Amino acid sequence: MSGSLHPDTAVKSTGAMFAHAVLACALSHDGRKSVVSTLRSDGPLVLRQCNPKGPEPLIHKRRDIARASLAAGTAGPIGGDRYALDVHVGAGSTLVLNEVSAMLVLPGVGGGQSRMSITITVEAGATFVWWAEPIIAAHRCNHRHDVRIALADDARLVLREEMLLGRHGETPGDFTSRLRITRGGSALYDQQLGFGPSAAGWNSAAVLGGRRAVGSIIAVEPDWVQTPPAALPYDTHAALTPLAGPGVAIGAVARDSLDLRRLLTQGLNTLGPPWAI
Repeated sequence: MSGSLHPDTAVKSTGAMFAHAVLACALSHDGRKSVVSTLRSDGPLVLRQCNPKGPEPLIHKRRDIARASLAAGTAGPIGGDRYALDVHVGAGSTLVLNEVSAMLVLPGVGGGQSRMSITITVEAGATFVWWAEPIIAAHRCNHRHDVRIALADDARLVLREEMLLGRHGETPGDFTSRLRITRGGSALYDQQLGFGPSAAGWNSAAVLGGRRAVGSIIAVEPDWVQTPPAALPYDTHAALTPLAGPGVAIGAVARDSLDLRRLLTQGLNTLGPPWAI
């Protein structure tokens, strides 16, 4: 296993930073537990192995799984920065990725766009739990957040995404997010969201209705092929919706981060054990 800072981190003369971190897990030689096989941090993307720090859907406090945390080594990303994270969950293994703190996206001196690109592969019989913290779109930022996840037919997944539009009392900058999930090579989920001054109607009643927090939880369970969960609008501003495949999307808009987290957790708990937390 490698755990050092990657030597290829680059900073251009404009001050923009380019970083690429890698995380992978696999079954141990005896097949009894999952182990972190690659842990390569890079500049602002700091990966560390960790222990359970709170409720976890699917695998709460199990000791035979691999866990890692992602922390920010520097402020940002800042306008012009390019970050990339690759995650590989080997066949039959289980990986939990959590985050130490929220990501604050900031404007750059030249007004350039920052970008975070995340690529995740979950192999046959594997499970991936990504318990992310919020992304905060600060005033005048210009950021694009891209996540691509490739699942095997019998892989399991639960991930949380939360976005906060500006800090307290602050007008947000421009923020675009896209999440694409394939299962067995076929599309399962593809959603793009855009907020901020450059996104027409983003704060209208049809989108956020004046609320400043938006998020989702995506859960994928192969056993739902025959009996998927039913659609459930469990709150005025939140709903659980089955996907065209063995998965569900739980979406919510809220006044603030605490209300958003409450609504998303409530939706996950409607699925019952082992999803509930």
